Amino acid sequence: MTGNGTGDTEALREEIRRTRVELGETVELLAAKADVKARLKDSAEQAKARMREQAASTLARVRGQAAQKAGVVRGQAAEKAGVVRGQAAEKAGVVRGQAAEKARVARVQASEKGGTVRRNPVPWATIAAGAVASVVVLLIVRGRRR
Repeated sequence: MTGNGTGDTEALREEIRRTRVELGETVELLAAKADVKARLKDSAEQAKARMREQAASTLARVRGQAAQKAGVVRGQAAEKAGVVRGQAAEKAGVVRGQAAEKARVARVQASEKGGTVRRNPVPWATIAAGAVASVVVLLIVRGRRR
């Protein structure tokens, strides 16, 4: 301190200035706490931001799980398709074999029937008699209609 008292005055002025600054900050803090509407708005915005972050995180997680499941299902489908193709090829081979056997049997039977027909020809007179009988029956039936 100086003898003329200027140091005390300057120190007091500096303390008053600091007190005013602190008081201003305190008033601003109290005003902010008293402004419920603004606090609620800030709180709502923070909650909105948290929800957006959570939604984005959940969406990314679900997409990842869906992609993983899709890959598993594709693999299973490919495996099943291979099994079905194999079974179809096997069945086709069996059916081809059965068809070939049936065709061979039919050829043998046709050959046998052809031989029987060649050995026992039907007399032409029987065929002619059947044709005449058919014509007579048709004429009688037509005559009755008129």
